[in-house]
Amino acid sequence: MKKIFSLLLVSALMLSSLLSGCSSSEPSSKSSDKISIVTSIFPYYDFARNIAGNKADVKLLLSPGNEPHHYEPSPSDIVAIEECDIFIYNGGESDEWVENVLDSLENKNITVLKMTDYVSLLNEKNPDHTDGDEADEHIWTSIRNADQLVSAISQKIVEKDSKNRTYYESNATQYSDKLKALDEKFTEVVNNKKRDTVVFGDRFPFLYFMTDYGINYECAFPGCSSETEPSLDVVTRLVDYVRDNNIPVVFHLEMSNGKIAQLIADDTGAKILQFSSCHNITKDEFNNGEDYISIMEQNCSALKEALS
Repeated sequence: MKKIFSLLLVSALMLSSLLSGCSSSEPSSKSSDKISIVTSIFPYYDFARNIAGNKADVKLLLSPGNEPHHYEPSPSDIVAIEECDIFIYNGGESDEWVENVLDSLENKNITVLKMTDYVSLLNEKNPDHTDGDEADEHIWTSIRNADQLVSAISQKIVEKDSKNRTYYESNATQYSDKLKALDEKFTEVVNNKKRDTVVFGDRFPFLYFMTDYGINYECAFPGCSSETEPSLDVVTRLVDYVRDNNIPVVFHLEMSNGKIAQLIADDTGAKILQFSSCHNITKDEFNNGEDYISIMEQNCSALKEALS
């Protein structure tokens, strides 16, 4: 792994050198009057762009439509990190590459936010597998956590660009109000629920979300499981649970093939719906202007149906 990152770093430095060697008449890759923010995954990109507005250049490393758990930085990604003012990443298993990159950078003036440092972590349970329990990294799926993360990002942006403090703080407050309103919508759905358990025929990256609202769950795999095929025992358990408890909806995750949910639905007659973690979004969603708020609103409608 270290050799891979060494090669990436060499390539990145060569690319950076070529870019810096261009004619002075060429436009700079970074606007001189804006701070530059680079984020590893979509939620933090969305939070940062809502706070920074037109006062910063915000870049998302993980391209829309790509699987976040298998992301590896390209040389141009490393250059973007090297040249930015603020780098925001999550931490956890999916971001294991980050520490190697940060240790190798020459620019030590970058403000780095590791978002798992800003909330209390929960351990995901792994009843059907032998990997044991580990800290769940999907902290942003909690809207209440998201509010804390927005506050942390806002503070760092203000520290980096204090002349625009009022602008950033106003944007952060408006976005926080939207998150609180969204939390109230979910709370209303849960307060009017007819059942208290949901079923995921997929990985389950929603421990923080479900903990916020006291919702129980059954799932095929824990959040960051590398497994793709469930055992017969797992499928049988989920089918029996859905049938015995008359569960109306089986969820699948965004950008999943939905195969496990389909197996359960075929045996039980349950409806299949998507519940999105917002870890990443599709190209179409990105181009259509979907964001954390709008996707969570879709989740709210799906949850209402699942709890009815």
